[in-house]
Amino acid sequence: MLEDLPVQGAVVIPGGEISFTASRSGGPGGQNVNKVSTRVTLRWSPGTSASLHGSMRDRVVERLRSRLTASGEIVLHCDEERSQPRNLEIARERLAALVRAALHVPRKRRPTRPTRASKERRLASKKRRGEIKRGRSGAGADD
Repeated sequence: MLEDLPVQGAVVIPGGEISFTASRSGGPGGQNVNKVSTRVTLRWSPGTSASLHGSMRDRVVERLRSRLTASGEIVLHCDEERSQPRNLEIARERLAALVRAALHVPRKRRPTRPTRASKERRLASKKRRGEIKRGRSGAGADD
């Protein structure tokens, strides 16, 4: 059984809800890659997790919908390192980062209006540009 995974504040995913399997990793690595199962596949189901409640669960499931399998699990693979424990740790960190990002509530945007001074500066600038362009029209071309 895995250790509990702290995500953010009071949100901690119990180790019993996370499952992992190990398999042989692909790519270069010589004999090690042919003999040792270092690739880690981590699985966690946010829809049935006891660590999330109500709106938190809804937010995570909604924000991670594209990452969920048909059975509602998040599946992460890691085969970056040559050791299985290190790959497991990297996969756990990725899961925590995913859930942390999904739980983040963006601040509500407050619409703003331009100030009177900025409107006047904009209009004065437009007037100046117009005068410059008007000055280019063949007034001095009769010479």
